[in-house]
Amino acid sequence: MQVSMQIQYDGDAVGSARRVSALERAGLDLVWVPEAYGYDAPSFMGYIAARTERLHIGSGIMPLFTRTPTVLAMTAAGVDALSDGRCHVGLGASGPRVIEGWHGVPYTAPLARTRETVEIMRKVWRRDGPVRHDGRFHRLPLPAPEGSGLGTAMRLLSPPVRESVPVWLAALGPRNVRMTAEIAEGWLPMFFVPEWSERAWGEDLRAGLAKRDPALGPLRISAGGLLAIGPRAHRARERARRQLALFVGAMGAPGHNFYDALIRRYGFGADADRIQRLYAAGDRAAAEAAVPEELLEATTLCGTEEYVRDRLAAYRAAGVTHIQVTPLPEDGQTEAGLVSRLKELCN
Repeated sequence: MQVSMQIQYDGDAVGSARRVSALERAGLDLVWVPEAYGYDAPSFMGYIAARTERLHIGSGIMPLFTRTPTVLAMTAAGVDALSDGRCHVGLGASGPRVIEGWHGVPYTAPLARTRETVEIMRKVWRRDGPVRHDGRFHRLPLPAPEGSGLGTAMRLLSPPVRESVPVWLAALGPRNVRMTAEIAEGWLPMFFVPEWSERAWGEDLRAGLAKRDPALGPLRISAGGLLAIGPRAHRARERARRQLALFVGAMGAPGHNFYDALIRRYGFGADADRIQRLYAAGDRAAAEAAVPEELLEATTLCGTEEYVRDRLAAYRAAGVTHIQVTPLPEDGQTEAGLVSRLKELCN
């Protein structure tokens, strides 16, 4: 397995880029640059490309509703050129609270839009002729009477470094996972638990893989959690409580909380109900305390070196190709040192 991690997107961008440079030297293979409603991901990705030499750089994730498919393809081609072929495109539909609240764009038919977006992006990168597309959501060129009728089919002006930039999709719901396994190079599942992945997604993964174009290669998976290694490292799991409680209890609109639905498929329905009731009542501390210990352990990699080695084996057996971690140094350790040790354990 390769080692990946997501960087902070709500703090010091320049300082985070300096950290990435050090982590590259420690063996980090792929960095994910998130985008929510702070800084945009592509600007940060280009800056990291200029400060690194080997590290692969992915958007993790860009909401596909916020840009046209051709802009997404142009952006990826640009970062790929700046990085000499090290760009990965992580895309996701996000949810109605962000898409409609922050961007003012209707949140409709996310799966169908995702499929169409990826199809157009690959047409742009192939550059085998002017891009034409007659889809449900995108028509290139835009015909009359939807537009003036004067649009011209165009081809990407600059030849891309690669004919195809790897596309990773963030997916948790059954239909979305099925589509991801069919059309994407990679999958970005949050709160992935290797021992429970068959229960949550097994049937859908097999259905999608059965339709997969062999030219895409095997499905890549980037998943993991908090990382701490040491005799007392198991205590670091407690730091996952806040995120789990937030995502299960308050993330997404009613009926659109994909994280809550996943935790229920894992078998924690009663716990999810309690977390949501407490969060809705404004008692966040109690909501965090209600996160079950079993879920904390399952979604993190915190323990002795032997324990972490066993967890890595489980992720590998579940098909994970990029273990994605948030290093938590303890007792004189450094973030880079943890990444370096994890890299050794993965080999």
